[in-house]
Amino acid sequence: MRDRYYDENLGNRNWNAIRRKYVEMAAKAVDTDSLSVVVNLMLGELNGSHLGFYPRRRTQQPTQQKWNITTVHLGVRFEPDYKGPGLKVKDVLPNSPADLEKSRINPGEIIRSIDNVDVDPAMDLTEVLNGLLDRDIHLSVQNVEDERRDVVLRPISYGVVRNLLYEKWIRDNRRKVKEASDGVLRYVHIQGMNWPSFQKLERELYAEGVGKEGLVIDVRNNGGGFTTDHLLTMLCQPTHAITVPRGGGPGYPEDRRVYATRNKPIIVLCNQNSFSNAEIFSHAIKKLKRGKLVGVPTAGGVISTGGTQVMDVGFLRLPFRGWFVLPTGEDMELNGAVPDYIVWNKPGEMPSGRDVQLDKAVQVLLEDVKAWKARPMSRLNKACERTN
Repeated sequence: MRDRYYDENLGNRNWNAIRRKYVEMAAKAVDTDSLSVVVNLMLGELNGSHLGFYPRRRTQQPTQQKWNITTVHLGVRFEPDYKGPGLKVKDVLPNSPADLEKSRINPGEIIRSIDNVDVDPAMDLTEVLNGLLDRDIHLSVQNVEDERRDVVLRPISYGVVRNLLYEKWIRDNRRKVKEASDGVLRYVHIQGMNWPSFQKLERELYAEGVGKEGLVIDVRNNGGGFTTDHLLTMLCQPTHAITVPRGGGPGYPEDRRVYATRNKPIIVLCNQNSFSNAEIFSHAIKKLKRGKLVGVPTAGGVISTGGTQVMDVGFLRLPFRGWFVLPTGEDMELNGAVPDYIVWNKPGEMPSGRDVQLDKAVQVLLEDVKAWKARPMSRLNKACERTN
């Protein structure tokens, strides 16, 4: 770390003194897990991102397979203000077990019992939901006419639920943007700065963007990666000519471009959970004046990182290259991208379906689209129409 950290001044810390501070604690570590805690405390003195020490896990002898006990999910969410009896269903996650025809549960219905145990909002639901994932769960469901029926479903894990919630969030955001703009704008979210997310965006530039005047690009909660320059190639390809086929309208052949492209207005959403390469993207959009930023300043954690093996003890991340904003030359580390419009979502707003950051993005982008459509256009003159 002393010899390879991107900042040769090590954040103006005395690294040798810091090592001496932790050496006795490290010597008393009883195992590699305890040692990793000490090393990570030491690394924390640098106040930098992309740091960490990961102990080597010793290979264990194979043991007999054991079934894991987990807290399962039914695919429904409950009304938080409902007092009982039972649990009132607020909504059903699309493509979840409760959304299947054979085990469908509807919003507004009440789950009165789970596996023959009466339930209510005051109880600890792990008492009835903890167990094997691979099992059937029996529910007694009361509909709005106070009729009861038995529902048998196969539950899912919270990991699966997170994916379903993400997909629902994307669909809800697309619907909001479409409705709020009368169909003029569309919405895409970049989940990570990785190749699958890039390929997904390339498809969505056609699926969502063709024929639409503006595009909301959301990098909130994006943990980073490496694809910023690929994205900028999509969004910032220079326009140098217009082509017109016989009987057709003005355009440019897509097969001549490097990637699918977007030259119409965009706006970018970022937040405190936009990290690393998602921050580089946010800085670049603002620097290149490709579009406006809406949200809150990004995390301020931007360093290119590598790593090295420390003997047989563990792996140490080594940030080796800094990123600096032009034209100021300021380090992006501890210096998040600051939006043109700073808008905070208050606690509880997004879970309730309100997203003021998205609302602001739509408002600003509609204004940008109006200005873009009013820009002066070149008059196309065929060779036969020249006067000289």
